[in-house]
Amino acid sequence: MVKYKNYSYDQGVFLPVYFDRQILPGTFEYSLNHLIDNELDIAFFDKRYKNDETGAPAYDPKILLKIVLFAYSRGITSSRKIAQCCEENITFMALSANTRPHFQPLLILYLT
Repeated sequence: MVKYKNYSYDQGVFLPVYFDRQILPGTFEYSLNHLIDNELDIAFFDKRYKNDETGAPAYDPKILLKIVLFAYSRGITSSRKIAQCCEENITFMALSANTRPHFQPLLILYLT
């Protein structure tokens, strides 16, 4: 009789994920992350937001820019697909600091 390893779908696993450790030096995503955080001045986006006193907090344009540029480098151009990647792909989660932006802010970034 054939023997199989035992398994159970009822078993849970706690896996700690450190997003800063998911972006490895020497990779494109590391360079992109460093470039946007340290080299680019994107303060011009701040003028477009008018939520100082009222309104919900906005997604940081740096995060949106990182995930959009990374998605484009992978051939992903749909804002809905990019939003899905932020929920399913660990590299997108790391670049977005697990903020999981909705597709509409991504679409607005395209239009600015």
